[in-house]
Amino acid sequence: MDCCGRNAECPKASLVSGYDPESAFESCMCSRTPGGEEDDTPRREEDDTPRGEEDDDDFVMVGDEECSTSEEDGNMSFCIGDAEVRCVRYKIASLSTPFNAMLYGNFKERRREKINFTQNGISVEAMRAVEIFSRTKRVDYFDVRIVLDLLSFANRFCCDDMKSACDSHLASLVCELEDAMLLIDYGLEETAHLLVGACLQVFLRELPSSLHNPHMMRLFCNSEARQRLTTAGHASFILYYFLSQIAMEEDMRSNTTVMLLERLGECATESWQKQLAFHQLGVVMLERKEYKDAQWWFEAAVEVGHIYSLVGVARAKFKRGHKYAAYKQMNSLISDYAPVGWMYQDRSLYCIGKEKMMDLTTATQLDPTLSYPYKLRAVCLLEENQIEAGITEINKIISFKVSPDCLELRAWFSIALEDFEGALRDVRALLTLDPNYKMFHGKMHGDHLVELLRPLVQQWSQADCWMQLYDRWSSVDDIGSLAVVHHMLANDPGKSLLRFRQSLLLLRLNCQKAAMHSLRLARNHSSSEHERLVYEGWILYDTGHREEALAKAEESISIQRSFEAFFLKAYALADSSLDSESSTYVIQLLEEALRCPSDGLRKGQALNNLGSVYVDSDKLDLAADCYTNALNIKHTRAHQGLARVYHLKNHRKAAYDEMTKLIEKARNNASAYEKRSEYCDRDMAKNDLSMATQLDPLRTYPYRYRAAVLMDDHKEAEAIEELSKAISFKPDLQLLHLRAAFHESMGDFVSTVRDCEAALCLDPNHADTHDLYAKARERVNEQLK
Repeated sequence: MDCCGRNAECPKASLVSGYDPESAFESCMCSRTPGGEEDDTPRREEDDTPRGEEDDDDFVMVGDEECSTSEEDGNMSFCIGDAEVRCVRYKIASLSTPFNAMLYGNFKERRREKINFTQNGISVEAMRAVEIFSRTKRVDYFDVRIVLDLLSFANRFCCDDMKSACDSHLASLVCELEDAMLLIDYGLEETAHLLVGACLQVFLRELPSSLHNPHMMRLFCNSEARQRLTTAGHASFILYYFLSQIAMEEDMRSNTTVMLLERLGECATESWQKQLAFHQLGVVMLERKEYKDAQWWFEAAVEVGHIYSLVGVARAKFKRGHKYAAYKQMNSLISDYAPVGWMYQDRSLYCIGKEKMMDLTTATQLDPTLSYPYKLRAVCLLEENQIEAGITEINKIISFKVSPDCLELRAWFSIALEDFEGALRDVRALLTLDPNYKMFHGKMHGDHLVELLRPLVQQWSQADCWMQLYDRWSSVDDIGSLAVVHHMLANDPGKSLLRFRQSLLLLRLNCQKAAMHSLRLARNHSSSEHERLVYEGWILYDTGHREEALAKAEESISIQRSFEAFFLKAYALADSSLDSESSTYVIQLLEEALRCPSDGLRKGQALNNLGSVYVDSDKLDLAADCYTNALNIKHTRAHQGLARVYHLKNHRKAAYDEMTKLIEKARNNASAYEKRSEYCDRDMAKNDLSMATQLDPLRTYPYRYRAAVLMDDHKEAEAIEELSKAISFKPDLQLLHLRAAFHESMGDFVSTVRDCEAALCLDPNHADTHDLYAKARERVNEQLK
């Protein structure tokens, strides 16, 4: 919770109303004085003695200012018990309309010098604070208890300025979850918007652990709590949607999840919000095996327009024993709407034999990213004692979509084959993705299976592990590399370098959440300041804060020159269109990185990146040297860079041969097939792109290439169909833009507008799509006239 100096992470800056997109990149002002200079003066700590109980009742110190409360300054008194608090009448009257009416209106208090305030629930200390505030308009020098009394007093007597000052001051004091728990009830009771916001911010920053705090969840889960948040201006559909998603990730069956989703439904006002809330409730009830309630919520979602919930209705009916009704439900859905992969996948649940396998095959054809069909086919092959064929089927999905459940299934298959090394590899990899994963239907923790398998495989020393890591890294075996790193971390859990290497592998496997977790652990286990700064720089870079990442790299270099600091700086600078001067600077940085100590794995990456910069600078011979040197230290991906150099030198055969070498060496080679297609004739390119799609259907270039070829052959309908295949399971910006352009060339401007609008949802600033959209809208308007 410590402020790091940037608005993006500053707790206080986040409380400022309004939003400026550029402000996230600016320095926050919490450590600056009003004059703009850094304030190095130690902050005065609050003591435990309320200011109103000081020995001298006539004076209170406010900074360097002495606020007199002596009798000569006041012209009236508020009496509380036996005590009197002298006040300036017009100052008190200025606090609110009720006070003005009482002291200057047609009430008897207008003529009284002493007014009895004993029954108004305010202490003498708080009343003295009211008097001081009436003259200074400040509360920052009072004890927290007194400020809370002032907040209550301000609400009772409509003192807006006082309430605002108390609200703002109390909000600035909230730094930890303990503070939030102590103060949020006061904020809700007194409708202090900033204070409640500050407490909520701390609570959200502590997710998901704060979900398990019973005091905090009491503030969210029941209807009364939501109403209190609404009164304080902080209950919203977005807030409850966020909380419910976190709760579902933590424990979908918990009562907390159900209550948060119920509150989500209460916050829903628009149709799409109700659809989402009701559907999520149906999903959770299905998971809790409360099938009747699940069906009710799914049907409620369908009533407000959520067609997808018909699948939930079918599943709930099936679980309640109505298998034929579930089958009819899915049949109806497939016949009434354009069929997509998940429809056939779900219908397969309610049939058997050949019909089931046909539905699964169709599901994979329509959406090759669905994992269930691969898993079921693999299990069917296992039942026929075709274990190796079952592993091949699972490998198809793991090659482009790594998930713990698929790794677990492959591990069990490997155990059946007595391939204990393969099983241990997969278990270690899945524990990297999810350290708390429980196998065998939640009955066995993954760590326990690791301990059972370890005696059955060859034992490695730390040196052996490094050799194994080099071999797997060289063969582009990311899952094998993850397993080795997991093994090494078991022996040395505080090794930040290994955590960082782990994050790189996870990013390659598109496991961003797990990668960020590993990177934060690398930062937390850093043994030196310069190392910590580098990992913080990578965190900033990966979250879109490029300038801040550069600043961290420079700060790290100022402390100690290191490979990773120079590499980070070069990488961040290269992530933009480079002019000749910038390219030269990036080259210098990478050369400096290569002069610093590091292992061959990272130096190979630096040489590869240096080669890319040389290619972009048209220095092909230097680039070739870099790629060759990278290959000499087993950086296999450098084959791709060397192929690019040969291609630019018009040596297409040499380029093709380099990519063939990469395909032979790399375990994960879909991208290699895709790249090799650029260096061969059309027919061979089609074959390579077909292989790339089989290995990784998420890669969009093959679809775009095939569609462009079909368009060149005047096969417009087939070209659009090719793009639509991929769009149905991956709505990619480039795919949508290209299909929109194809529709425009065919004169179908309505479809062009539709695809442009979808593309602009993904990237509102895509200039080419904006231009195409404007032209298509103009033609549609002309047709309507």
